Amino acid sequence: MAGKAAAPGTAVLLVTANVGSLFDDVVHTHKPHFMALHCQEFGGKNYEASMSHVDKFVKELLSSDAMKEYNRARVYLDENYKSQEHFTALGSFYFLHESLKNIYQFDFKAKKYRKVAGKEIYSDTLESTPMLEKEKFPQDYFPECKWSRKGFIRTRWCIADCAFDLVNIHLFHDASNLVAWETSPSVYSGIRHKALGYVLDRIIDQRFEKVSYFVFGDFNFRLDSKSVVETLCTKATMQTVRAADTNEVVKLIFRESDNDRKVMLQLEKKLFDYFNQEVFRDNNGTALLEFDKELSVFKDRLYELDISFPPSYPYSEDARQGEQYMNTRCPAWCDRILMSPSAKELVLRSESEEKVVTYDHIGPNVCMGDHKPVFLAFRIMPGAGKPHAHVHKCCVVQ
Repeated sequence: MAGKAAAPGTAVLLVTANVGSLFDDVVHTHKPHFMALHCQEFGGKNYEASMSHVDKFVKELLSSDAMKEYNRARVYLDENYKSQEHFTALGSFYFLHESLKNIYQFDFKAKKYRKVAGKEIYSDTLESTPMLEKEKFPQDYFPECKWSRKGFIRTRWCIADCAFDLVNIHLFHDASNLVAWETSPSVYSGIRHKALGYVLDRIIDQRFEKVSYFVFGDFNFRLDSKSVVETLCTKATMQTVRAADTNEVVKLIFRESDNDRKVMLQLEKKLFDYFNQEVFRDNNGTALLEFDKELSVFKDRLYELDISFPPSYPYSEDARQGEQYMNTRCPAWCDRILMSPSAKELVLRSESEEKVVTYDHIGPNVCMGDHKPVFLAFRIMPGAGKPHAHVHKCCVVQ
């Protein structure tokens, strides 16, 4: 049970999932006092048909045996899919264990912290909720998509005199493998760079006091496609297939120079069919981390613990193939938990002789949709935030 473990401090569990599920085994293993679950594409890809089931799911979750020791909760669901201007399909869940005392959430309108009590669910129109900030990225960020659902939701919390922001984020995907392959870095990488930079500027602007922040969600970060293909197909020859009517490139076929001209890779707009998927799983795919470059642009603003799990996307949605990647995209670490430099200090301060910081994925052998959830577990040690308590006014909240 959380709160009865011998380890000192407040146990925190952050989870990002591009599926609307909570995972009992992770809760039981890490026994968090405070748990944050950030979901993207809440309601699924067929959200218009599925959104009617969301409220029932949330109510059952809050009343489930797995969550019975969490007597306070805040749930924010962007369910207003009829609003093209605002809909993001983001869902943010926050659970507080009964043993956790004096936890506060920030009211962005009143600019003060409020003590958290009871369980509350907010849905439909979140724009009027003062306990969060929510934005959808402008349409001109990604003009290829007629109706993007990409954006972010930000909440602010104070636990053990430590104030921090939790930002649920969903960035833009690669619309075409062929376009992504054309340049290094790809045009889509540039779009994500712009959107993430906007979010970081927004959460550290002059409207509110600056605090540590964790940004976690589906960043849609991809491996540098041109470099990956050149590495995987070093000794291959390329065949270009064009559409008969437009002369547009519709397919690239990479064949071995010898070995009976064996096909190594086929590339189309939504096809990335490499003959040997093991390269993405061997040693958790770490040989490919050199091509994971998108975060390097923010090296002074965002920190990430070392990745030791395989690419989180795109997994087969066949329940019998939990370890298999689909051949639609090059596997990549899309789902991440990133933090500010001060948040990094807060996390690493909890490292001791016992390993109490874990950054990993969930369900390696289980089908959980096309994304594997990723989590970060750590402890906020006693007194960690006291030097800054006067700054965050955590002791004079209402």
